Amino acid sequence: MTSELPPAHDSAFDAGDTPPDAGDSAPGADDTAPGADDTAPGARETGAAPAGARAPDRGRGPLLVSLSIVGVLVLAAVLIGVVGRHSGDRRPATAGERRTVAVHLVDMDIVPATITLPRGTRLILRVTNSGAVRHDLAFPHGPATRMLNPGGTQRLDLGPVDAGETGWCTVPGHKQAGMTLTIRVSGHPATAAHDATIAPDAVPGHGFRARPAALPAAGPRVHRVTLAVRDRTLAVAPGVTQRMWTFGGTVPGPTLHGRVGDTFVVTLVNDADMGHSIDFHASSVAPDRSMRTIGPGQRLVYRFTAEHAGAFLYHCATAPMVQHIGNGMYGAIVIDPPDLRPVAAEYVLVGAELYLGPDGGTGDAAKMSRGTPDAVVFNGYYDQYRYAPLAAKADGRVRIWVVDAGLTRPIAFHVVGAQFDTVFGDGGYLVRPGERSRGAAQALALQPGQGGFVEFALPGPGHYPFLSHLMTDADRGATGTLVATR
Repeated sequence: MTSELPPAHDSAFDAGDTPPDAGDSAPGADDTAPGADDTAPGARETGAAPAGARAPDRGRGPLLVSLSIVGVLVLAAVLIGVVGRHSGDRRPATAGERRTVAVHLVDMDIVPATITLPRGTRLILRVTNSGAVRHDLAFPHGPATRMLNPGGTQRLDLGPVDAGETGWCTVPGHKQAGMTLTIRVSGHPATAAHDATIAPDAVPGHGFRARPAALPAAGPRVHRVTLAVRDRTLAVAPGVTQRMWTFGGTVPGPTLHGRVGDTFVVTLVNDADMGHSIDFHASSVAPDRSMRTIGPGQRLVYRFTAEHAGAFLYHCATAPMVQHIGNGMYGAIVIDPPDLRPVAAEYVLVGAELYLGPDGGTGDAAKMSRGTPDAVVFNGYYDQYRYAPLAAKADGRVRIWVVDAGLTRPIAFHVVGAQFDTVFGDGGYLVRPGERSRGAAQALALQPGQGGFVEFALPGPGHYPFLSHLMTDADRGATGTLVATR
């Protein structure tokens, strides 16, 4: 992809740091022109003849040779200038020296797209957003710019370069559109950052604490909540971290809990570097205002009254939603049905999928688009309630709320060794005690965007595994354990 830049942008290096030599394309082209002018008069003098006499053939030979040389030099200068615009290889470098390269972020292009230099060269990038929308430039194992507004500039010091790698713009969809910059070390291919993998037998380190699953108290009838959007590097499996986009610094975001008729006043504060929004499935509001995208540093107040009971999803509604939700922007809001009875233990599980990018990086957008997750998890971490089981009382009643945040996988929630005598599926009771059928359920079936709860009693002390009964998903993280004691 070729981008038109003003002439000042053609220079890939900072003249103040490493001035170009005579081999640079622009000076080379200028130096060729005087040579052509000097050659032409000489050729004319050499070929001069008296009036009426035929010019000797020996005069035409030097003229043709000179013109050929000029043509070759001009063509070479043009080719060097064109290639240099996208390669960054404008002059040789030696290992150990310092190089400054001007990098422009333009529309869906990074210019130059490739920089080649000797091993050990200290590389400094002078990054300018020359486009019309916000961009940044980040490397998986190195520094990153802030999110640059159009016209913004930032100096990025990559230090001595010992191996090639590829950086990109982290705005959703921009990497996939071609906004990448490859740094090559002479004689060595660039190495792309590999996506993280989860070792099935790995266990968390000492001091591991599972994310809270207990349902918080319902609180007052008017709920005033502030949710700050922040990017945070979080552990998602033993030995694996990802750069997550969060509500309130956690994945999933904080669980909200109320009753039918409660009012929620939620202030969304965008402390991140790109636009975000929020959509509460528990609300009935015009999305144009309450669910609109707000930019970095902005805030929005989302007010609604919970008119119906259920286990509802909330999530970022900014496009592309597949990436905002896939990178962690989701949570649950529980609205109790009227006359809900107390139980001995009550938990909330939000099922979701992990699409791993490089360790410490954001999720893989291509995997999200294909719907090919690396893991399916409850409350944001692989198998966490196997390592830190949930507690229950033998013979006491247990209620578990389940919300499926997606992106693509349904949940068939099941507790091994128990039967559900109460099932509240997306909007109403499916099974209740005392019914003439004396029926019980073995699973709560949910599609992405749905929620509900189950109730049951454990027959005695022991370990009761719970899981999504889609066994491929249970095998990749959607499991846990209830431990019942007297």
